[in-house]
Amino acid sequence: MNEPVRGNKQVIFGWAMYDWANSAYITTIAVAILPMYFAGAIVPAEGFRIGNTIFAAETLWGFMVSAAAFIVFVMAPALGAIGDYCSAKKRFLFTFCYMGVASSLFLFFCGPGHVWPTILLFVLSQVGFVGANVFYDAFLPQIAETGEEDKVSSKGYAFGYAGGGLQFASALILIAFHDTFGLTESGAAKIGMLSASLWWGGFALITAKYLREPKIKRKDSTPFPSHVFGYLALGFMRVWRTMAQVGKLKHLVLFLVAFLVYNEGIQTVIQMATIYGKQELKLSATALMITLLLVQIVAIFGALIFSWIAGRTGTKKAVMLSLVVWSGVVIYAYFIRTAPQYFILGGIVGLVLGGSQAISRSLYSSMTPQDSPAEFFAFYSVVNKFSAVWGPFTFAIIRHWTGSSRNAILSIIIFFILGILLLSLVDEKQARLDRDKVILD
Repeated sequence: MNEPVRGNKQVIFGWAMYDWANSAYITTIAVAILPMYFAGAIVPAEGFRIGNTIFAAETLWGFMVSAAAFIVFVMAPALGAIGDYCSAKKRFLFTFCYMGVASSLFLFFCGPGHVWPTILLFVLSQVGFVGANVFYDAFLPQIAETGEEDKVSSKGYAFGYAGGGLQFASALILIAFHDTFGLTESGAAKIGMLSASLWWGGFALITAKYLREPKIKRKDSTPFPSHVFGYLALGFMRVWRTMAQVGKLKHLVLFLVAFLVYNEGIQTVIQMATIYGKQELKLSATALMITLLLVQIVAIFGALIFSWIAGRTGTKKAVMLSLVVWSGVVIYAYFIRTAPQYFILGGIVGLVLGGSQAISRSLYSSMTPQDSPAEFFAFYSVVNKFSAVWGPFTFAIIRHWTGSSRNAILSIIIFFILGILLLSLVDEKQARLDRDKVILD
């Protein structure tokens, strides 16, 4: 491995800047503007008919998020294995990045009644976003010094919340004062989404310049495949080989199971919070977006605070503390009725969001074999986004059956409670010892 990459400040800066870049998409488009625009303008007020069933906008949204997550679930492990074998993580990162950028750009042309085109473009942009993050996350154990994973991971998330918050603030100003700019509210929303796509693609070029990929010396001399099907066969073969080694990494697997469970709750809150405020609480677009901006600002400090807590209590205990707070979040969300209450909720979510995400990633990073980071982070990303399959799906089903999003949001607490119980069984020290014993050819 090319050791000068590890701990290199310029490389770490380039890596963190990708979080600055892509957070504009997930914040402004996927979480803030598109859910409201989808529910308020694209889907008819009476719902959208598919076959003999009429679906509400929030139900469709839950299914859309789940579909994108399932696609990444199927393909990510093989791509991660190929990326490690060929030292091609950076190439894959930018392939998915610009697929997502291009798809999200075309959302600008979607208007009232364009339900299917919006669904297709959103799913493609989500696949691009999530697929790129498989390889982005895989750089963490290669660029962070041993023991510095919490600090570097939190720095990435802090950059992301800062960049995403700044771009979102500009979009919020445009929408709030759309009359001043001679725009309709829908027109301002579409421009806000367009600017987020351009932000993502533009700032990603800084990452392209400064992020360097260390070369991993392969332990065999098998020649590279000569065609795409050969690479796919290689990827699945290496995934199969890795799965055979997983039995030696029992605590890593247990962490992934715990992460799968508690991240169901986190991803559901992230993906459904805006449409919950729009449809259940009947809040204005301005109230919703100001709250999301607060989340972004507070999350910068939340990531750094939980990094500090992890340094004093241990990473696992810090994650468990964050899950206790998340449990309080969904209980409070069930009872809120007003915009000020939603604003308070946003502040609490911001505090715990950055911390739980950053230290979960760094905890996993400390457990993974260092010669196959993309392959193992592909599993992490699969678990991360597979969580976005069942959480929103469960929310959508409960909402559809009961007619109330309050019942759906309250049910999420079970994921956090079960996650705490499973995480308590993980032994961090033993996981690192197991990691050092595994040899992957």
